[in-house]
Amino acid sequence: MEAAPVAHLGYDQVLSILRLLPAEAVVSFAATCRAFRDWASTDVLWEALCRRDWGARAAAAAAVALAERRCRLPWRRLYAEVARLGVLSARRLRVKGLSPRPRASHSLNLVAGWLVVFGGGCEGGRHLDDIWATYVGNGAGNRSSSVLCWQQLPSGTPNGRFGHSCTLVGDALVMFGGINDRGLRLNDTWIGQIISEEPCKMRISWRLLEVGPITPSPRGAHAACCLDDKFIVIHGGIGVHGSRLGDTWLLDLSDGLRSGSWRQMDDTGPFPSPRSGHTLTWIGETHMVLFGGRGSEYDVLNDVWLFDIGDHLPQWKELKCDLSSILGELPSPRVGHSATLVLGGKILVYGGEDSQRRRMDDFWTLDLPALLQFQSGSRKMAKRMWKKLRTDGQSPHCRSFHGACVDTSGCCVYVFGGMVDALAHPAESLGLTFDGQLYQVELVLHL
Repeated sequence: MEAAPVAHLGYDQVLSILRLLPAEAVVSFAATCRAFRDWASTDVLWEALCRRDWGARAAAAAAVALAERRCRLPWRRLYAEVARLGVLSARRLRVKGLSPRPRASHSLNLVAGWLVVFGGGCEGGRHLDDIWATYVGNGAGNRSSSVLCWQQLPSGTPNGRFGHSCTLVGDALVMFGGINDRGLRLNDTWIGQIISEEPCKMRISWRLLEVGPITPSPRGAHAACCLDDKFIVIHGGIGVHGSRLGDTWLLDLSDGLRSGSWRQMDDTGPFPSPRSGHTLTWIGETHMVLFGGRGSEYDVLNDVWLFDIGDHLPQWKELKCDLSSILGELPSPRVGHSATLVLGGKILVYGGEDSQRRRMDDFWTLDLPALLQFQSGSRKMAKRMWKKLRTDGQSPHCRSFHGACVDTSGCCVYVFGGMVDALAHPAESLGLTFDGQLYQVELVLHL
């Protein structure tokens, strides 16, 4: 009997084919023939699959994290551990001395080892302009075991606001828009340059970015993300007179943050409905994912959209699931949640509130390899797109409009502030209750 054509292929040829297949197909391939088992189990192949499905940066960060733990783990096992992720470990971090006052709709970023909090709304309806920072370390997967100390940095520029976006670009912050004390929507763009000072001190030098005559209309509660440290994309938000917006803008920062230029993305339909309080998450290359928010009729959403700003016309695509086949495996509609890209090509969605302002404390992962296969036509991947995780330890509990950011390894997410339920905290003025605790949430991987 003549051997199958694939049997005549060389090692490099087989690996080049396997790199194109979904991980499940590679495992099936290995099971078909003993001769192929070794080829389909090599570290070279599974490292390539990790880089493809997680992104090169995430895979590199995972390698660094494993090296720091002195853990030499086969890439195939690491891929499997991340794929089966089902548990998070959470704890409230201990703080010594002064802390940022409780707030919501602020920004939280991890830059050069420093957690940085800016602005937000607080008790009495004030919109804050203070800046706080605490050092948590540069190490990938660093676990903050010591007591943290917050430092209040000199403020006054930019002015107080909430509902702004503050996006990390390299080791700098790019802030846009927001709503000030008088309820005015803003459309200014600022650069915050991090300046490290020894020992364990830092400051931020803010300057208004020169962007030319074309800018997005004033807004707050919009969504934003950074692409490859070169572009920032914003979508939607609350415009003047409280109207919900549905436009998309791109800020070109290819001039090395010396200047920038805004342009509206002339996307062709269909496209997401106008909304605020949603999230936009970069997932690699030219793709980003939009999730949830509050619509024009105050309806709260849980739709998922994939946006591609590739070489051709920018294009939105809604990832519609057959709800009858995956009932109970979708996060409920929400606004004011967080969405962070963590290790393994997963977006970690946490919290938010529903149309009745009931706040949530659930964690979900949106699996990007399954999402991309689903959008290309593989309907069987719908059941694997969303997964609800269990949380052990000190959960942050129910909250919305909090801040969240991830460390360089993608294994640890920091959560600060937000609006919380009044049952655990005394009710504040205006019927709003704010939180000022800092939490660390880690992926539980058996490495």
